[in-house]
Amino acid sequence: MKASPSLILCAAFALAISIPAQSQSGSNQTQTRKSPGAGHEIASGGGDIGKGTAKGAGSLAAGTGKGAVDLVTLHPINAAASVGKGGAVAGKDVAVGTTKGTAKVAKGIGHGIRHIF
Repeated sequence: MKASPSLILCAAFALAISIPAQSQSGSNQTQTRKSPGAGHEIASGGGDIGKGTAKGAGSLAAGTGKGAVDLVTLHPINAAASVGKGGAVAGKDVAVGTTKGTAKVAKGIGHGIRHIF
């Protein structure tokens, strides 16, 4: 994908305008809490996706391990229940992590696009 010269020019112009405005406004404003930057939001979202996936994998492994122990000790009904519960909890963990992470990534992309235009 090639960037058009007009897009590059617009981005450079927006950056040039925003830099002096930021340095001047910092001395006159009171302390306010700034929202995290676009890069931070995207990275945080990626981290949430990774945490959800890791937590889900741990739940799946725990359920599978408990199911294997139940199967060895001749408790096949408990084994099936343990594996099923581990799979369900793993699915929930992955879904929650992915949803939260995707929302943060989308928010970060929105911040980035807003700064360009």
